[in-house]
Amino acid sequence: MQISPPNHLAPFIRHYIFLENSGENIMSLRLFTDGSCGLILSGDMKLYSGTAKERMPLSFFYGMVSSYKDFFSKEKFSLIAVVFQPYFLHILSGISAKALSNKTIPVEDILTNKLEIFQEKLFNKTAPLSIINGLNTFFTQFLSGGVGTDHHLISAAQQYLLLNKGSVSSKDLQHFTGYSERQLERKFEYNMGMSPKKYANIIRMHYFLSLINNRVDDKNMTMLSYQAGYSDQSHLIRDFKNTTGLTPKQYLNKENKMAVNFIEL
Repeated sequence: MQISPPNHLAPFIRHYIFLENSGENIMSLRLFTDGSCGLILSGDMKLYSGTAKERMPLSFFYGMVSSYKDFFSKEKFSLIAVVFQPYFLHILSGISAKALSNKTIPVEDILTNKLEIFQEKLFNKTAPLSIINGLNTFFTQFLSGGVGTDHHLISAAQQYLLLNKGSVSSKDLQHFTGYSERQLERKFEYNMGMSPKKYANIIRMHYFLSLINNRVDDKNMTMLSYQAGYSDQSHLIRDFKNTTGLTPKQYLNKENKMAVNFIEL
C-alpha cells in the first residue's frame, strides 16, 4: 500500500509504503536507488542484510543509496517506509547527506525517542493510516521550526532536473541557478549526498523505468532507451544492471513491486 503525503509535506516526503508479511516464509527484498533517502519504521521486525546477514535496527534511517541493497526476513512483520525527498534526511539530522550516503542509522541516533510512539503502534497492530496521519503531524511540527538556507535552491534545482528528465548539461544548471559547477557540486553533495550529474543519471534511469512499465514489448526496448536519453541499448543495460542488479526484462518479470525501486525478489 502506497500513500501520498498531504500537499504541504510533498516537498519533503515522496510517499509512505505499508508492507506486511503475515506468513512464516522468507521474504527477500531489494531496495535500489531512486535518488531518495528515507525511514524504515517497525515495531516487531527482524530484518537482516542480504549479504552480510547482519541484523538491522528495529527502525532506521537510510541515506542516499548509490546502487542496491538486499534484505530478508523469515518471520511475521509489518513496517512503514517513509520515502523522503533527497534533501530531507539532511534537514532532519543536520548531518551532511554525503556522510550519510549508503548508511543505515538507528532512529534513536537522530531523533532520540521521538518515534517510539509510532513503533509501539505498529507493534500493537494499529491501523496503518492512523499511524501515517500521526507521522504527518510529527513532520509538520518538525518543519515549523524552519529549514536551512540552501533548501529552496536545492529544491528548485531538483525540480528543474526532474522536469527535463535528467537531460540537463552542467552549463544549463549553472545558468538556471546562478552558481558555478563546483559550488553546485558542493551544495548537492552536502544536502543530497551526490553530485548533480549522478542525480541526473538516476532521474534518467527512472524515466526509462516509467516508459518500460507502460510499454513492455521487446521491439520497443531500443526505441525507449533512446527516448530516455541513452546513446545505445548496451549502455542502458549496463547502467540498469549496476543500479538494480537486474536486466530490464528481469525487473519487468518481478510481480511484487511495493514501489518502483522497492521489490520482492
